[in-house]
Amino acid sequence: MVLTFLRFALLIVLAGVAVIVVKSGLYPQDHQWMAWVLVAVIMAIGGLAILVDVLIPRKPLEIITSVYFGLIVGLFLSYVAGLALTPVFESLQVDEQVRNVVQLIVSAILCYTCISFLFQTKDDFRFIIPYVEFTKEVRGRRPYILDTSVIIDGRIADLVETNLFDSRLIMPRFVLTELQAIADSADRTKRARGRRGLDILNRLRNNPDVDFVIWDRDLPEFSGQSVDLKLITLAKHLEGRLVTNDYNLNKVARVHGVRVININDLANALKPRFLPGEQIQVRLVRPGEEEQQGVGYLDDGTMVVVEDGREYVGRTVVLNVTSVLQTSAGRMVFGRYDRTVEHNHEAREDRVARS
Repeated sequence: MVLTFLRFALLIVLAGVAVIVVKSGLYPQDHQWMAWVLVAVIMAIGGLAILVDVLIPRKPLEIITSVYFGLIVGLFLSYVAGLALTPVFESLQVDEQVRNVVQLIVSAILCYTCISFLFQTKDDFRFIIPYVEFTKEVRGRRPYILDTSVIIDGRIADLVETNLFDSRLIMPRFVLTELQAIADSADRTKRARGRRGLDILNRLRNNPDVDFVIWDRDLPEFSGQSVDLKLITLAKHLEGRLVTNDYNLNKVARVHGVRVININDLANALKPRFLPGEQIQVRLVRPGEEEQQGVGYLDDGTMVVVEDGREYVGRTVVLNVTSVLQTSAGRMVFGRYDRTVEHNHEAREDRVARS
């Protein structure tokens, strides 16, 4: 309702301007049709402005405020430059029209420079330029910088939807370029992984509850660095945390003092834990690498290695846990097949069946 009133008021004001222009006699009086042309042109300009406003209902506040403050600073600098150039023009006896042309050129260049500067550095000047008050509120203090491997993996989208991440997610442009190169690879497997990564990105961008941003800026420190080092440099610059599945990147980032969230470590931490001596039931699916070993998998994908279990491949057995090995690649459970436990388990099932 307020916008409708505002647009109606604009048309009324422009109609008043048209009347003033017509009465001022700025057109040949012997051509009365020129008055209607002027009125039509002025009203058409207002209608065009309203049409653009309707077609673009969501204006990026950062762009609008950058233009506003860029124009204000540029015009102020133009005024100062005009005062500085006035003695020069007077000493050279420059014509008034030439002065106006020079002033317009200087004003245009300064306004463009100020707006361009704000566009390129708005993230670095948030606490200096007042338009921070009009920008979107950023969740959390430390953003999460996403690596190529974690996007291809795909689990990050499910984790984000659980509200586990409480800060902004940042996807650097150079990572997106690498992901696009993988999606365009001649290798069929790589191409499928790259396209899945692009689907995950679209899923994150289309989620209204996710604060997802693509980082377009290039820092001077990026020059000549690999993608991994660029990620580490960006994480330092933003004081953020790096989210990855890459084991080597994980190690290098920790050496540089960058905090890392490894999705594999997070997934392993959420898996059920087993203590030595605990009994679990697992189906053996294949022989192990060592003699008499059998290998099975729990429902969550945890690998179970069973001593003396080779002959029971294809069967479900009960074993005693002897140890648990935790690595970034996953968790492995080692156990020993206990015939006594299995015999008691079968006898108990027989009694239940007979009863």
